[in-house]
Amino acid sequence: MKINCLVVDDEPLAREGLAGYVQELDFLNLVGECESPLEAGTLLDQHTVDLIFLDVQMPKLNGIDFLKTIRNPPIIILTTAYPQYALEGYQLDVLDYLLKPITFDRFYQAANKAKAQWQLQQRAANSVTVAENVPVTSSEAKDDYFFVKVDHKYEKIALRDIRYVEAMQNYVVIHTEGDKYMTLVTLKSVAERLPDEQFIQTHKSYLVAKDKISSVEGNQIFIGQQIIPISRHYRESVMEALINRKLLKR
Repeated sequence: MKINCLVVDDEPLAREGLAGYVQELDFLNLVGECESPLEAGTLLDQHTVDLIFLDVQMPKLNGIDFLKTIRNPPIIILTTAYPQYALEGYQLDVLDYLLKPITFDRFYQAANKAKAQWQLQQRAANSVTVAENVPVTSSEAKDDYFFVKVDHKYEKIALRDIRYVEAMQNYVVIHTEGDKYMTLVTLKSVAERLPDEQFIQTHKSYLVAKDKISSVEGNQIFIGQQIIPISRHYRESVMEALINRKLLKR
């Protein structure tokens, strides 16, 4: 099965270039090319689209504003000549950010990232975690593990192995030390299974294991090489829980 993708860009040469790249990869299927978000909106109503290569700077309605109007957006890869949109795109759960001029090797890297996420979504389509269906009791809340149903079997996840949990559109991805598990549940349902003394929410889309944090800089948390955002809404509670109470002062 191929990934249905859409190219949205007001520049004809940019559309042509991306369309050519898409046709080079056998796991991508080009559903259409659109010169405006309005045209793309109509096409989304008519076809199943799994992935959009979306330009940012377009007349009348830019890509960022268009993305905010999509109720259940597919996988999004932004394409633009302006790096200042990267942070806002990241906050909207954009998968990747391609700066123009886009080379094929950079496109190939982003496309493979999209393929990996799409495959996880397919696996998760029939997956339901125990946490979504079983109410939490006071004794259960003390458990040091829970189960996730993946590919018709239940995978045991130890809390000590969780690095962070990421909400991604209609899915949640649980990142552990050695693997990641995608499932159709809410971030809230996962949070209910995680003890507050071990995990903290840093953003509407992220829960982080406190003991896996290596550093905090500005509005970002680092877990090894992984960067997790801290939103303005959660910044005060994050700084109090992670820094203020633990800061060594002279």
